[in-house]
Amino acid sequence: MTDDLIARLSTDLKPVRRMAMARLLVGATLLSTVVAIVAMNMWLGMRPDMDSAMATMNFWTKFTYTLSVALLGGVATLALARPDGRTRWPWYIASALLALLVILAFYQLVRAEPDDVMPLIVGGTSMVCPWRIVVLGLPILFGAILALRRLAPRSPTLAGFAAGIMAGGAGAWVYSFACAETGMMFLALWYTLGIVIVGVIGAVLGRFLLRW
Repeated sequence: MTDDLIARLSTDLKPVRRMAMARLLVGATLLSTVVAIVAMNMWLGMRPDMDSAMATMNFWTKFTYTLSVALLGGVATLALARPDGRTRWPWYIASALLALLVILAFYQLVRAEPDDVMPLIVGGTSMVCPWRIVVLGLPILFGAILALRRLAPRSPTLAGFAAGIMAGGAGAWVYSFACAETGMMFLALWYTLGIVIVGVIGAVLGRFLLRW
């Protein structure tokens, strides 16, 4: 009986394309990131001083931090999308990047004039920055969740959290082209908060939508 069942289940099996899981997740993420870019341009627009901003270290720090978090979240999501998936090193590297950013932020604050300290921390958009990142990250998160529903994550909640961190990092990266804030502590606090919020949303969605 068991042999017959196995034989029926294995009849007409088709080989899965190599890297099919990665292709599915990356494709969904890239497509939804394009949606976020279009939405950002229609909603906020590119910062008007982009040419001069690209000559500053602050711009490239923001660019590198957000993109790195998105990529590390993506690596973790790919690993956790498997039934036997588990990984730690992307979380360690992301934590180290945040620690390095905080060190650079304190160095910037120590060198700043007293009147410039608070603007470097709270800027002029601290109350809206995290929520803009959430709005731009949600399309990317939904794309990743739809892809993950076709896979079999070992821990739906953790896989959803990883997808949320990836989406939040990508949303923050998209938002960095519209944001004119120059404080590294602003980046460490408010950008990271927006990314983590998307991560929490991803964990909640994963818990209920990624069960199998």
